[in-house]
This record gives sequence, structure tokens and C-alpha cells, in this order.
Amino acid sequence: MFFTSLRTAAFRNLVDTEIFTGAKDVFLVGENGQGKTNFLEALYFCAYASSFRTDRNSELARNGEKDFSAEVKLAQSVNDEILVKYENGKKSIFINGKRAEDRKELLSIAPSIVFCHEDMEFVSGSPERRRWFFDQTLSLYDPVYLDCLRRYRSVLKSRNALLRDFSQGKSNSPEQVLDALDQQLAEYGIKLMEKRQTAVQDFSGVFGPLYEEVSGISGITVQYTQSWKSEDALSHLRQKRTADMAAGISLSGPHRDRYQFAHNGADFTAKASTGQRRLLALLLRAAQARRFSAMTGLNPVLLLDDVLLEMDGEKRRKFLSVLPSYDQAFYTFLTEEPYQRYRKDDTLVYNVKGGGLMG
Repeated sequence: MFFTSLRTAAFRNLVDTEIFTGAKDVFLVGENGQGKTNFLEALYFCAYASSFRTDRNSELARNGEKDFSAEVKLAQSVNDEILVKYENGKKSIFINGKRAEDRKELLSIAPSIVFCHEDMEFVSGSPERRRWFFDQTLSLYDPVYLDCLRRYRSVLKSRNALLRDFSQGKSNSPEQVLDALDQQLAEYGIKLMEKRQTAVQDFSGVFGPLYEEVSGISGITVQYTQSWKSEDALSHLRQKRTADMAAGISLSGPHRDRYQFAHNGADFTAKASTGQRRLLALLLRAAQARRFSAMTGLNPVLLLDDVLLEMDGEKRRKFLSVLPSYDQAFYTFLTEEPYQRYRKDDTLVYNVKGGGLMG
């Protein structure tokens, strides 16, 4: 599958027009602030109906506008077109002209992996951001995991609301309601932890060798620490209920699980240089794409935003050599970068200025 064109309306600073993208490799070249990343974001928005830069849909609209849309046409896919619109504060998804009821319908249509500066949060940011990355990794190829994650979050939201009422003395509900919620939370939580445990072992087996090949550092692994022991999940919830009620929130569970990048068993990120952490982030995405292909037999579209900018020549060469298989790749480059050396005979190159693309 690959994108043959993108049409936007009032999306960021992009000019309202349709841009042909029917090539395996597409280069977007221009200075900062001209719209290169916005173009990648519009493609990603069509693939997932969300942004990789913000949780606020309103921020995607051009200055002075409230509504916007992005539309892609596809090749080598059972679907020909995806349109995502944001109007009157609501988002709508259309696949081949038919409204989609759930955005998870997009996951199997236009799987896209983005490499961007914000990925550094998976390495140096909060435990929540690392959980988000691995939740996304599993959700890309395991719809059962995604459904279980959604159910867990729904029950967790209800439990937290009840705990908050208890902590403020506002609840009229008997504790038996918490008993029922605990049963559900434990059930879905155990399934999540089991899937995470298996997935992180497989992911680490891909990620470690990739990092060694590019950096020369061996022994890098991904470690997963569960908040509960699976066999004691329900009893743990009941034992900690008093503390949860006092805090007004669920203090343990898969929503508090942790992932760590280790070197020979010790925390690696704490002592890693900025360059090493940046490489970790890039190769996390490469491993994510490889796992997706291994589990589905499909190749993703790669969206690579300034990924080569901070690497020296040798690391650039090694990184490009370990890029996962892909159906299509979009790269952004600054004008002064030596992008011509990476260009192939059939590469499509656009110069980006003021939100417009010129071939």
C-alpha cells in the first residue's frame, strides 16, 4: 500500500491543493517552518485520525480557521480513499465515501510509522510515554490487545471516578460496586500484562541487535516491570483499596507498568549521551516497523522527519542500511543537507516553501 496523493484544506500552513505522491521515495526539501513536517502530519492524520505532535485537534487548523480536512488516495489497497474531516468541533472519518464508526478501522488500511523528534520522549520522557509507545506497537498488529486496552481504560475511568467520590465523601455507592469493578480491572489487566510480557521479549530481540549494528554497543535490552503479579492481581487491588480510596485514584495496575532500556542489566538511558538517546528513539521506530511486518506480513509507510540531521556520515549510512522494508517512505530535509546522495532514479523530490510544494 502507498499514498498516491494528498489533498488538504485549512490544514496547518499547507496550501489547499492536491499533491501527487505516487513514488516509493518522496523527499520534502526546505527550510524550517515551511511545511515539511505539516505534510507528514497530514499523511499521519489520514492514517490514524490523530496527530503525532498534539492531542488537540484544533491546533491542526490553519490560523484563523476552525475546520480542516485531509484526504489521501491509495494504491495497491482494497480501499481507494481516506478522508478525515474536523468540523464544528467533531471529527469524521470516511473510507471510500462511507463513514467509519471506529477509527481502529484505519489500522489495517494505511499503517504508517513516523520517525520524529518527539520520539525522544519514549527514551527520556515519562513512563507514560514509554507505555504509549509499546501500547501502539502492539495495537498495530493485535486488535485483541487494542480492544482489551480500551476496556481496561474504560473500567479504570469508572473506578477512579468512584474512588474520587469516596475520597471526597460524596459517594452513595456501596463498596460492592468497587468489588465488581476490581474483578473487571483485574481480568483485563492480566490479559494486557501477559501480552506485554511476550511482546517485549520479542521486541527486545529485534531492537538489541539493531542498536548494536548501528552504534557498536551490544547488550541493549528492553525490560518490562509489571505493577501487579498476574496471579495476585485481584487480591492486590483489594489489599490496596484503602490507600486507593484515600488517594482518590487507582495507584497500581497496567497503567503504572514500566519499561526500561538496559545495558547489561543496568539502566542505560540515565548515563547515555544525547546522541545515544536519539539513536535509541530512532531505532525504536525501526524495530516497531519490523515487528509490524513480521506479525502481519505487510510493509508500512515510513514518515521520516529530519532523522538524518543530527547523525555523522557513518551513522547515517548504518541507519539507512537497517531501515525496515517499506512500501513507501517520505523524508524531510533541510535545503543544505546532502539529500541528493540518497536520491534514487525514481525518487520524487518536492521543494517546500510557504506551505506549497513545487517539483
